Amino acid sequence: MTQPLDIENRESLLAYLRRHGRISPRESPRTTNLAGGVSNRTVLLERASGESWVLKQSLEKLRVQADWFSDPRRIEREALGMQLLAEIAPPGSITPLIFLDPECHLLAMEAVPQPHENWKTLLLSGRPEPDHVRQFARILAAIHRAGFLRREQFAIEFEDRSFFESLRLEPYYEYSARRVPEVAPFLQKLVDETRATRETLVHGDFSPKNILVHEGRLILLDHEVIHFGDGAFDLGFALTHFLSKANHLKERRDDFADAANSFWLIYRVALGEVAWAAALEERACRHTLACLLARCVGRSPLEYLTPSEAAAQVDAVSSTMEAPPHSVQRLVDEFIRQV
Repeated sequence: MTQPLDIENRESLLAYLRRHGRISPRESPRTTNLAGGVSNRTVLLERASGESWVLKQSLEKLRVQADWFSDPRRIEREALGMQLLAEIAPPGSITPLIFLDPECHLLAMEAVPQPHENWKTLLLSGRPEPDHVRQFARILAAIHRAGFLRREQFAIEFEDRSFFESLRLEPYYEYSARRVPEVAPFLQKLVDETRATRETLVHGDFSPKNILVHEGRLILLDHEVIHFGDGAFDLGFALTHFLSKANHLKERRDDFADAANSFWLIYRVALGEVAWAAALEERACRHTLACLLARCVGRSPLEYLTPSEAAAQVDAVSSTMEAPPHSVQRLVDEFIRQV
């Protein structure tokens, strides 16, 4: 019986690429296994021609302490998302797709040129650059605006939300509800509303860890959770990272609070007037609270929060859920006050 392909095994990967004509029979490119993701194997391949690829293979069981499973066919969704996002996101912000192999749950994309830095790493060093925040907001606004304007197309192409269920709603919201029963009604109501909301294209993993910075430009990666649904989830998911870093980096707390407020304001202006914008800020606040909690007690906790920081975040969020703010600025102020 043939063993399944493991792209982290160099010899197996090169044999696969030669067999499928992706590289020449005598070619032996350099490969480097990349760290950082829990849901995929990721390998950088550098060819003698100067061309570089990143190969990504989805895993059925994610690399976290808790049991967490997701259908590896989500790689096909990511490839589709990569192609369509390239049409609607700001130019240069999406890496081009090279090939997709559904049978091996594998895709290859162009590698982001060196030198580049991961935006999460930059933020954790205490550098929330205003221009980076501005680009981050405008990328999301472009996705959401085009997702709404082309909703008849995207509602069909991205109708399946099973990957969002297995990678976000269950491990983040429903798992957290079981861990913190006193806020379960808040989380379950939000889950029900999110499942019922279909307004725009949702990235589902809009996070600094999925951003590379090359020559000052932000490039968005990891599109396997993309679907048609509730855009407020993306906002809450993103705001959570600014606020969690405000909790962690106390000496830069005001800078990260300002970044969170700027992100929302720039996004809202760039989004423009769309039919569903009226209730967006209030829902974004509730998704932020839910994600702030989930990144402490869910299946994928933030690794940089100390136990005392995580406990403070859980306490702050749990009490705020009793009367959630309706504006991002009030939410930011309340969170900063409590932590």
